[in-house]
Amino acid sequence: MSFVEYSEFIQEGDVVIVFLGHDSMMQVKVEQGAQTQTRYGVIRHSKDLIGQRFGTKVTCSKGGWVYVLHPTPELWTLNLPHRTQILYTTDIANITMMLELKPGSVVCESGTGSGSLSHAILRTISPTGHLHTVEFHQQRAQKAAEEFREHRVGHLVTVRNQDVCKEGFGVMGVADAVFLDIPSPWEAIQHASNAMKKQGGRMCSFSPCIEQVQKTCEALSEHGFLEISTMEVLLRVHDVRSISLPLPDFGPDQLLESPTNTPVPINASVLCKTTTPPREMAGHTGYLTFATKPRM
Repeated sequence: MSFVEYSEFIQEGDVVIVFLGHDSMMQVKVEQGAQTQTRYGVIRHSKDLIGQRFGTKVTCSKGGWVYVLHPTPELWTLNLPHRTQILYTTDIANITMMLELKPGSVVCESGTGSGSLSHAILRTISPTGHLHTVEFHQQRAQKAAEEFREHRVGHLVTVRNQDVCKEGFGVMGVADAVFLDIPSPWEAIQHASNAMKKQGGRMCSFSPCIEQVQKTCEALSEHGFLEISTMEVLLRVHDVRSISLPLPDFGPDQLLESPTNTPVPINASVLCKTTTPPREMAGHTGYLTFATKPRM
């Protein structure tokens, strides 16, 4: 099992997503002889998981059933252990697109945090790209490196434990794109520029406060970055449903030259599809500031 390559069968040591419902999932590491408790009963790893296909419907000890899914960055974002605040798919999708990431891209990231964005980047840049990720907190850096190895993407990523604002990313002139999610991104702009290729590249900074955005934009402009723009992404999901609408009775059609024998149904109605906007929606998460480093 790898987060960047699909495997057909579950093996010992794999991380799987146990799907109990649309609002209930859990990540499980498969181990010989182990058991996992769910509200539907026990899942026995040796009998119910190892050797089964991903996507299998597994019956638990109480008679209920769950699906065992192959992990993806999107599912991992919903089930990962939170060591920090994380980015969710709405922001991640825009970051991936606006940074113009593709297979073979080299990306510098700070900070690693819980690894939500890191897994999405790794899937996008595999199999020949590389991620250089920097985490200030030592224990979080060690845990992230362990997870990358466990998810079999360790060959695609280098984890460094250092202060990006003082020591940079540990590489020079190799990055196609840079992502910053730190309290003072304006202090790391020079290091971001140094890490990027002479041919130029794209940069993104995530900040929850507009004051951070203002300082970051000023620093980007001072260091020669172009096409500076800031966006806020808000997800608004509409509910699609079918409704029955009555047909209005406008009386007999005077334009008919001859009477018709077709009876007009009483209380006739028509079935229509309609959408309803949400009564509640997720609010502000943060601002995404993008910029381009021009060719030197």
